[in-house]
Amino acid sequence: MGKSVCVIAEFRGGDLRRVSYEVASEGKRIADALGSDLCAVALGSGIAEKAAELGRYGVKKVYIVDDPALENYLAESYVPIIADIIRQCDPAAVLLSASVDGKDLAARLSARLDVGLVQDCTEILVEDGKIRVKKPIFAGKCFAWNEWIEGAMPLISCRPNVMQCLTLSEDQRAEVERVDIPVPETRSRFKSMDLDTSGRVGLSGAEIIVSGGRGMKEAQNFAMLEDLAKLLGAAVGASRAAVDAGWRPHADQVGQTGKVVNPNVYIAVGISGAIQHLAGMGTSKYIVAINKDPDAPIFSKADYGITEDLFKFVPAFTEEVRKLKSTCS
Repeated sequence: MGKSVCVIAEFRGGDLRRVSYEVASEGKRIADALGSDLCAVALGSGIAEKAAELGRYGVKKVYIVDDPALENYLAESYVPIIADIIRQCDPAAVLLSASVDGKDLAARLSARLDVGLVQDCTEILVEDGKIRVKKPIFAGKCFAWNEWIEGAMPLISCRPNVMQCLTLSEDQRAEVERVDIPVPETRSRFKSMDLDTSGRVGLSGAEIIVSGGRGMKEAQNFAMLEDLAKLLGAAVGASRAAVDAGWRPHADQVGQTGKVVNPNVYIAVGISGAIQHLAGMGTSKYIVAINKDPDAPIFSKADYGITEDLFKFVPAFTEEVRKLKSTCS
């Protein structure tokens, strides 16, 4: 059996994030193809029981460092600890999520371990024992395939909400091994995290997103998108034009200078489809475009297009969804 494949788990608020399950599932698939086992690394505070849950996704052993000082991600403390564990494990490949923290961690690990990194991957193949990865380039207009030279350890960050999350066994628990590595002194301190407490669905992990653009005309008109999103259990996003106009906060921006999302359904309302916006949502499973301009670029990317005045279509569509939900309830 070859070297283990290693995944880096991500915790927030003491709980494993969904992206950790996605990366573990992908890691298991790669480990099977290489004829090796799957292990994981997890840092946090009071995480031993939660870390064992990774066994449901094929992880055999989780190496943890459990310390109150590691409750929240801080590069100065996380990077040297994880790098030390990876050196000791000497894995065949390392996978982690291309989340905000994951991208930061991956870049620093690449420099510290002197290994090649490919960020934000959307597909991983194993061919003749070699790992190849696919990632979007040029704002998502095309894709590049990357591979490593013989003997090099691949370091790969996976785009969230792209990889399949597959449970192998609900009862399976991973072996948890505590690693005795001291937490280094740092020059910075974690003070607080400003999370959205409005109760709305977050953009990053949303399965359905309803986004509005310049065609919404003013901030008040986003209320109709909020109504539709509430019925669909969706998140509300916005184009850069809508954010620049002050209609929505920057946290809602989807695009090259905002958030990169990958929902099952992306509904673009009054969005023309500039390349910067497409870079942030172009890998969505299904794209629905609503725009009165039949020549809008968004239609070239859409799976379903509605050429109609959004102020007529969205309220009518929302009412139909409401009727369907009341019938099914």
